[in-house]
Amino acid sequence: MTDFAQITLDKADGIATITLNRPEKMNAYTRTMGAEIMAALDDTDADDSVRAVIFTGAGDRAFCAGADLTPEGGGHVFSDPNQVDDLSDPRVRDGGGLLTLRLFESKKPLISACNGVAVGVGATMQCAMDIRLAADNARFGFVFARRGIVPEAASSWFLPKIVGIQQSLEWCFTGRIFDAAEAKEAGFVRSLHPAGELMGAARALGREIADNTSAVSVAMTRAMLYRLSTADHPMEAHRIDSRSIYRLSRSSDAKEGIASFLEKRPPDYPDTVSGDMPDFYPWWEEAEYK
Repeated sequence: MTDFAQITLDKADGIATITLNRPEKMNAYTRTMGAEIMAALDDTDADDSVRAVIFTGAGDRAFCAGADLTPEGGGHVFSDPNQVDDLSDPRVRDGGGLLTLRLFESKKPLISACNGVAVGVGATMQCAMDIRLAADNARFGFVFARRGIVPEAASSWFLPKIVGIQQSLEWCFTGRIFDAAEAKEAGFVRSLHPAGELMGAARALGREIADNTSAVSVAMTRAMLYRLSTADHPMEAHRIDSRSIYRLSRSSDAKEGIASFLEKRPPDYPDTVSGDMPDFYPWWEEAEYK
């Protein structure tokens, strides 16, 4: 276990678990928590033994009850306390957005195990996770209009891609709290589970990835689906598909994938994300805040 103040990071059998760990405040989000999650993602990306990352909240009440509106020692809520006139100044940047942009860049698949209340940034951070599971008593809310602000954490980009524009607008216009059944019906979460079975289901999904797939294949697939699904023309996808198949078909993982299938045995993929990504990865130019 790596030591953090407001989260925990545990690793076991190829699966990392990041737990938001402020149960006395329903795991309310702070700048410290955001920085620690990003540091934990740096760790999991660099660790080739980690094949999937699960997020959950400490305790049995909340995944994350949004931004901490009563931070210890007072302080400014939602944004940097400094008065800044130049809106391109980095101090203007939304902390939730810094987090979801880092989640977006993850090389490992991210699984949310939402174990309770998830409102505000507790909901929007999950938009940048790949597969969302929830306890059947979980509740969600995009409550920003009820706090006099707007949806943050780049959720205006993520959320409509998950549930569509109409559902996104209704949830964000009303700011109402809705239950796990509605979240599932809208496609925001993949499945619902009794609270005591949630982490087991999340780990089973992580195991399915860890035991059967190539880490390099999964990392490439994640980047391709997120980046190419928003391309202007399918030719952009065809270009990366073609280069990826050409390079990876010659890899040790592809040889092992074929051999394990023909020999009817579990695969043992040798390639790593740290050392064996295709030579054209990353193929995109990083976006700048300006």
